[in-house]
Amino acid sequence: MLVLTRGIGEEIVIADNIRVTVLGVQSHRVRLGIAAPPDVPVCRRELLDRRSSMGMGRHCPEAIASARKEAAHQLTRGASS
Repeated sequence: MLVLTRGIGEEIVIADNIRVTVLGVQSHRVRLGIAAPPDVPVCRRELLDRRSSMGMGRHCPEAIASARKEAAHQLTRGASS
């Protein structure tokens, strides 16, 4: 495991196409922003654990990936208008 120290506004880049930005720190909580291609599912660990405990498998729901693709498509359409 790679352990890094980052400040607010600083980023970590993964594989040239995923960016994790520290948006804020308050008490013991860190707000992160994650920018990833629409085909890369991004899920919170507790959601994966909950799905697994319900016998639904340990993967992000297809609905999340689909929603991200649609949001990216709408952003692209809005930028071209």
